[in-house]
Amino acid sequence: MKKPNPLLEDLRAILPAIAANAAQAEKDRQVPDENIAMLKRIGLHRAFQPRHYGGLEISLPQFGDCIALLAGACASTAWAMSLLCTHSHQLAMFSSRLQDEVWGEDRDATASSSVAPFGRTEETEGGVMFSGEMGWSSGSDHAEWAIVGFRRKNAEGTQDYCFAVLPRSDYEIRDDWYAAGMKGSGTKTLIIDNVFVPEYRIEKAKDMMEGKSAGFGLYPDSKIFYSPYRPYFASGFSTISLGVAERMLVAFREKTQNRVRAYTGASVGAATPALMRLAESTHQVAAARAFLEKTWEEHADHSERHQYPARETLAFWRTNQAYAVKMCIQAVDRLFEAAGGTAWYESNEMQRLFRDVHMTGAHAYTDYDVCAQILGRELMGLEPDPSLA
Repeated sequence: MKKPNPLLEDLRAILPAIAANAAQAEKDRQVPDENIAMLKRIGLHRAFQPRHYGGLEISLPQFGDCIALLAGACASTAWAMSLLCTHSHQLAMFSSRLQDEVWGEDRDATASSSVAPFGRTEETEGGVMFSGEMGWSSGSDHAEWAIVGFRRKNAEGTQDYCFAVLPRSDYEIRDDWYAAGMKGSGTKTLIIDNVFVPEYRIEKAKDMMEGKSAGFGLYPDSKIFYSPYRPYFASGFSTISLGVAERMLVAFREKTQNRVRAYTGASVGAATPALMRLAESTHQVAAARAFLEKTWEEHADHSERHQYPARETLAFWRTNQAYAVKMCIQAVDRLFEAAGGTAWYESNEMQRLFRDVHMTGAHAYTDYDVCAQILGRELMGLEPDPSLA
């Protein structure tokens, strides 16, 4: 039985307004300020924020239900907002000094990110000097901080994959998000020019996967921070795919029920092909939800027991969500290809759902070709291939 979700009813109340803003989000190429304000009013941005700073610390299954529902109204809003939320989980693994900076005076503060290790750094006393053009920072217009990736030479002469946290005053935002999918996510580029980042704002990715970061153990009563950062960070991608696919089932049914063929007058909604397509996609989306819910519950169970997952478990968590995305894309494609020419009009919701669901499969974390290799190697007892991380 699912636990009560304090956010769902409040979220349902604002969904019509968010859905009504979907076209504006695409036009502006970023999430409307109104959407962010509504979501902050109901406290969604506090989902994974520590209670110490007024956060809710809800479970991953509860978060998944919220983001899937939000994605059905506007996937771009869900994409940006889910990352603003999951980054708080990541920030909670940094030092208490960093967390005090982020939330001490502004408990509503959020962070965007550009976590691929493309940053350029030079060592200096007490930290590093950071530069770089850091792309793919969704929701950056609405964030007060940014988490950025870089590689740093260690004492052994190899390199550690690290994250640095910067305040909004340390970077500019390049307005370069012109995309076919998730048009309204505001996934722009952060321009950082020789900015000092002190040590307390830096963590190794490996430490954040193994319970060794500076923030580990700060919240002994928590049920969500005894977990690797990455499954939480990446949870939104597949969840948004699910929400889009669930909305597509409704949109196809509504469009097709009263649709007649222009040249023959035949009812499309009563025709066998439409019935079969709707039935198969419904089964496929239900299977994707069941698969994701099982994975979310495993995350929550490990966190509640303060147990870090085994390597095989992590491999399944990483690859389960990519396979769910694959199923959701297939389900949407099956319906869209039979939805008729008017489904391609820019005013028709279905073409946006089609574009957005494909974007959920374009992220490095949801690339199933990569994920299938990761799981295959694990199942065959082979060592992980670092090129597939």
